[in-house]
Amino acid sequence: TGWDVHGVYNIRPAYSHPGLTWHRANLTDAQAVGDLLAEGFDVVLQAAATTSGAKDITTRPHIHIADNAVMNSLLFRAAHDHNVGHLVFFSCTLMYQSATKPVKETDFDANAPLYPTYYGIGWTKLYLEKIGKFYAGLGRTKYTMLRHSNVFGPYDKYDLERSHMFGATVTKVMTDQTGTLTVWGPGTEARDLLHVDDLTRAVAACVERQPASYGLYNVGSGMMVPVKDVVAKIIAASGKDIAIQHDFSAPSFDFQLALDCGRIQQEVGWTPEISLEAGIRQTLNWYRHNVLEA
Repeated sequence: TGWDVHGVYNIRPAYSHPGLTWHRANLTDAQAVGDLLAEGFDVVLQAAATTSGAKDITTRPHIHIADNAVMNSLLFRAAHDHNVGHLVFFSCTLMYQSATKPVKETDFDANAPLYPTYYGIGWTKLYLEKIGKFYAGLGRTKYTMLRHSNVFGPYDKYDLERSHMFGATVTKVMTDQTGTLTVWGPGTEARDLLHVDDLTRAVAACVERQPASYGLYNVGSGMMVPVKDVVAKIIAASGKDIAIQHDFSAPSFDFQLALDCGRIQQEVGWTPEISLEAGIRQTLNWYRHNVLEA
């Protein structure tokens, strides 16, 4: 309420939304980024990225490196050059090592190896977090780095080529005609799943109440849920009779992670509110009305 909201698109087409002004820009082009932020903005929420699903992460992990490093380096510099008040960057949790209990921001050990599949993008995100801290130290712009966990909910990617585990599972369940769903590997990889509405509340809390010029925050549910359990919960919420089978030849990750979000709770007063079960029910209802019926 009270914000003049602008959005950026490049390859994907703009869509109609009340109160939203669109700008077309290639964020890997320095001139385009400079021209965009020269228009004057109080807050920049940087969620643009080159991203894809498990198949690309396994077979073509290099595609996530160059564009992400370039676009964010340019945006961070332009935010400083054009006196943006606050930049919020969506980082990730791929720099964390697998753990059996929720991890704090300070638990990251730069001397320990990153999980091999996440090595490239993990170090890219760490580089960007450090660059954000550098610019915050120059004093013009406040920077927030959000190490958010696996986000789910309405408006996710639901096509099977680019979707992540949750979106792909929703599509498979809601369009199933066979009565069987295949899980890649044993399904024991455990995820911390965060509803998108909780993430947006975290962003708002940081914009409104972040005390320092630089903030690095975990944002997650604080619980690790095995993939096979996520699949079972989605099937149960759908009301369908679908059996689960496992493809042990497909790519899978021997990894488990949950986030300790004590820092963001203490500094800006944010905690997650939406349970996984409630979020699944809401997401499936949205999918029925906006994907199946559409």
